[in-house]
Amino acid sequence: MGSELTFRSGLHDVVPTTFGYIGVGLAFGVVSRTSHLSLWTVLLMSLVVYAGSAQFIITSMLLAGSPISAIIFSAFLVNSRMILMSTSMAQYFKKYSLATNIGIGSLLTDETFSLGMNKLNDTGRRLTPVWFHTANVVAYLVWAAATVAGALIGNLITDPKVFGLDFALVAMFLGLLYLQMISDRSKKLSLQLLVIAFVALAVYVLLIFVSANFALLGGTILGCLFGMEVRKWR
Repeated sequence: MGSELTFRSGLHDVVPTTFGYIGVGLAFGVVSRTSHLSLWTVLLMSLVVYAGSAQFIITSMLLAGSPISAIIFSAFLVNSRMILMSTSMAQYFKKYSLATNIGIGSLLTDETFSLGMNKLNDTGRRLTPVWFHTANVVAYLVWAAATVAGALIGNLITDPKVFGLDFALVAMFLGLLYLQMISDRSKKLSLQLLVIAFVALAVYVLLIFVSANFALLGGTILGCLFGMEVRKWR
């Protein structure tokens, strides 16, 4: 990645992650068209909601005729993890204005959060608004464009899984996790693998008792607490 925190470096760093946005965005566009959503609805949802998993859920719930209150609650629940991510990232922007923090937090995604965490390893634990705004805005625009493109070709592709588009998001997350593990010099690899194993086990157990969204959120919180305790013990 490099240690620069400029517009150019932000553009350079975010470009590789946009391929994941393109794959998932195309898949959503195809699904939305087969669910009889208009092109303008797809674009508006991508610009306002801007959350891949939530948009898939909203589309399926609209198709099923679910009440608006249930749709809003489901979208909030799916993206509740962003509260944790935003809180974690906010500590690096304490000296900047409220408007700057709101701008960064509004467009923060799983991918740009991971990108920011990886960048910290090369910059002495520093981040700048211009770098983060660049990464966020580029990702935002690529996502919107990809969903519209998917909607346009939706009538030609009946099953996105044939092209592996449903695996694009998973592949991107695996790549970001790998980059985080090999670039984070502040933590030993053994500790990172131990926390990953714990989170996987925690999520697996929680899935027995709660929904997938609650399990993901709970596993994340438990993983953070577990990692903190292990570091103290070591």
